[in-house]
Amino acid sequence: MRTVLVAVFLVAAASVSQAQSRNGYGSPPTYGTGSNSNSHGTGGYTTNQGTYVQPHQQTNPNGTQFDNYGARGNTNPYTGSTGKSSPKY
Repeated sequence: MRTVLVAVFLVAAASVSQAQSRNGYGSPPTYGTGSNSNSHGTGGYTTNQGTYVQPHQQTNPNGTQFDNYGARGNTNPYTGSTGKSSPKY
């Protein structure tokens, strides 16, 4: 009986863990997946509207926005700021 209870507990714990990391439909993880450890420096530039953007570090492109420094739940290791934006794709 004790073995059955332990097995049920482990299955329940695994289900809760998976539910927290996915939205329940088998799609990519939700916010806060952890920042991409691969990054590169970007030189300063001026936008089309005339705003100057200072040089900074950004994550390497990889087909998802869930691991970008600015994505909700992630932290930029260079500035310590927490991401607030929702990924667009």
